[in-house]
Amino acid sequence: MIKNIEHKYSISAMCKVLPLPRSTYYYEEKEKEKEKEKERESEDELTSAIIDIFQNSRQNYGTRKIKVELKKLGFQVSRRRVGRIMNEKALVSNYTVAQFKPHSTKCNESDQKNELNREFNQEEELTAVVSDLTYVRVNQKWHYICVFVDLFNREITGFSAGPNKDAALVYRAFASIQNDLRKIEYFHTDRGSEFKNQLIDKGLKTFDIKRSLSMKGCPYDNAVAEATFKIVKTEFVRGQHFTSLEELTRELQDYVHWFNHIRIHGTLGYLSPIEYKLEHLKKTV
Repeated sequence: MIKNIEHKYSISAMCKVLPLPRSTYYYEEKEKEKEKEKERESEDELTSAIIDIFQNSRQNYGTRKIKVELKKLGFQVSRRRVGRIMNEKALVSNYTVAQFKPHSTKCNESDQKNELNREFNQEEELTAVVSDLTYVRVNQKWHYICVFVDLFNREITGFSAGPNKDAALVYRAFASIQNDLRKIEYFHTDRGSEFKNQLIDKGLKTFDIKRSLSMKGCPYDNAVAEATFKIVKTEFVRGQHFTSLEELTRELQDYVHWFNHIRIHGTLGYLSPIEYKLEHLKKTV
């Protein structure tokens, strides 16, 4: 009350009327100022942490993932508060921008069935690998990216980039896998013609890998690959312009390392693919 009307009356006079020792009043005001200062420092510290997490995520994380990372640092805050600070600091996730849809391609009319049958949660490493492609601008021309995703931990196990959307691009991604290819039981893709080729068939036969194809016109049969490529297009492709295939390949390699080792995934309990794999190995030892 004294604070609200101190512009009209002297503090000494109001303390006599109440009655209230002036020392008590000044002590309480001083404590209030200390609390406000602590709140400001806490808010500044939180804001700094949010900015660091956002930038380290390559400007991809939204409020949900930033809240998870803040919890690791000891901050207990709501997504609403995180969102407020992000708005104040103009931190806009790449995911707030509408995505474009790729152009259609020729369909593989093979009689091969969907052997995977949407079993997207696998218990063992490399039991099932899915793949897809997308395009990216390189020096005013379209180039293409192919990635292989392990359904066990959503890790990008193989990848390639090139000027043509063809079987050779897929085969190079297949050949880039560092693990024992004999462990792969299923290789699942959509019906894009680039996945149907004698070169790929020979490689699958060599390592005794079963092929699985989505039903015609059904993207849900390859949902994990579709979701992964939405991530790749949003976080890596959108807004980028590469001057050469060499630059694209180098930057893609760097992104895949970040994706596998650092980027947290909601479907993995907010662990990175490699962290998830290591946790699984601990449980099986």
